[in-house]
Amino acid sequence: RSGKLPVALKVIEERTIGPDLGADSIRAGTLAAIVATIAVATLMIVTYGRFGVYACIALVLNVILILGVMSGIGATLTLPGIAGLVLTIGAAVDANVLINERIREEQRKGRNVFNSVDTGFREATRTIWDANSLNIIVAIIMFIFGTGPIKGFAVVLSIGIATSVFTNVTVVRLMVSNWLVRTRPTALHI
Repeated sequence: RSGKLPVALKVIEERTIGPDLGADSIRAGTLAAIVATIAVATLMIVTYGRFGVYACIALVLNVILILGVMSGIGATLTLPGIAGLVLTIGAAVDANVLINERIREEQRKGRNVFNSVDTGFREATRTIWDANSLNIIVAIIMFIFGTGPIKGFAVVLSIGIATSVFTNVTVVRLMVSNWLVRTRPTALHI
């Protein structure tokens, strides 16, 4: 009783928060992720044409791989996990932008189509590996020192980084290479 204030406590308002609030947050987060993904995909296609389509295909494959890995390890997609998924989508798009802009840069240097694509992928891949290695290190630290929601975010982020590097560096390159060999274009419209 020491330190007691001589003031009567009067309850003005009392609220109880139920599980519906969490469900609403999950729904809103999922809707935001879907809208953001559609907006980013549209921007990629408008900006990079065929290469934007390849990036979108890789993006869809990336999300499928993330959800598949999470399902395989029995992970649950929570609100922090959705945030990790959205961040991963952003990182995947960033990697495609790096690749496409590097190809554009090689074309401005006067290289032919095949050399532009080869050099663009090779040079951008170094940057992508560096950036994503740092993200993995941060995700590991968050997992080690974080608690529940932070660990969930770190798990989804780690899975997403691994799958996005694979889809961007390997799958997109295979799609572009296949198109180049099949059509033998003399100019790129990227």
